[in-house]
Order: sequence, then C-alpha cells, then structure tokens
Amino acid sequence: MRRAAALAALALCLALPTLGDGGEPAADAVSERGATLLAPFKQRLMKALTEGLAEGAPAAIAACRVEAPAIAGGLSVDGVEMGRASHRLRNPANRAPGWVAPVLDDYLGGGPVAPRAVELEDGRAGYIEPIPTKGLCLACHGSDLQPEVSERIAELYPADQATGFAEGELRGVFWVSFPAGGD
Repeated sequence: MRRAAALAALALCLALPTLGDGGEPAADAVSERGATLLAPFKQRLMKALTEGLAEGAPAAIAACRVEAPAIAGGLSVDGVEMGRASHRLRNPANRAPGWVAPVLDDYLGGGPVAPRAVELEDGRAGYIEPIPTKGLCLACHGSDLQPEVSERIAELYPADQATGFAEGELRGVFWVSFPAGGD
C-alpha cells in the first residue's frame, strides 16, 4: 500500500502541467508542439525513477544521474534539443541554456509559473514547463533526507544545491527547443 502511494506521488512529481489560457495562435502552436516533444522524455524519466525508487531512493538518484541525460540525448534528434534545469543545481551539466534562464528567473521573481513558449533566433522555438516539488520529491530534494540518500548525493554531487526544497516550491524546469514551423 505504501509503495503504491509512493509511486502515485512520484507520478505527480513529473505530471504534465495544464497549459495556460492560450495567447496568440503562434504561441499556442509552439506550446502544443513543445508539450508533445517533452511528453516522452517525462514519461521515460518517470518510468526510470519509479523503477529506481522501487529499489530505494539511492537507486532513484542513479536513474536521474544516468538515465535522464541518456533519455534526453536519445530524444534530441532532428534539430530538437531538450533537458532539465534548475536554479539550485544538483548536476552542473543541467545548467539552463541561455534562453531558459530568463524564464526561470521570472518564475522565481513572482511571474506566472506556467508553461511558456519562447521565440528563439535562427527560426527556432522553445518551450518550458515548470517542475513543482511534490511530496515524494522530498525524498531526494527535501530538507530531511535519509542518511543513505545524503551520503549518495554527497558522493556523486559534492557541490549539490538541490536539497532543502519544500512541497509546492518550484524545483526546476523541463525545456525543449526545436525548428519553428516544422513537424
């Protein structure tokens, strides 16, 4: 029973957020395409984290460390690039691309924390979805970590900044960029 509840909570950690109230048609098309492109990344990451969590939180850390970049890399084809980023990084390789950073800063500065479409240079578009901290996320990102989790994080990420989050707090973003107007 506890395991089922934990897995359900994990699913909520990576749930696809609802898009906002439209906007201009071009932004809606970018948002729709961006959400579609990100969906397999989030689904595969959720599966990897669920499987890791079934073995314990330290295994979920390994899934995030190894499988998340591999999943993003495998889906970053045909001009599509995607990843995760945060204002409090665990892995420095997940630093936000230049075009993502201003949106992340706006979220943190009190702007609406909702998915956003971004017009990029060179005929590209971008899409960003916030990652809210859910209860289960606190096992690896909260303030009260199990000793084996703290030890594993310290071993893998000596400069970790991704703990101390509270439920409901913005933990980071999923992002994707792609050629605008293409399918």
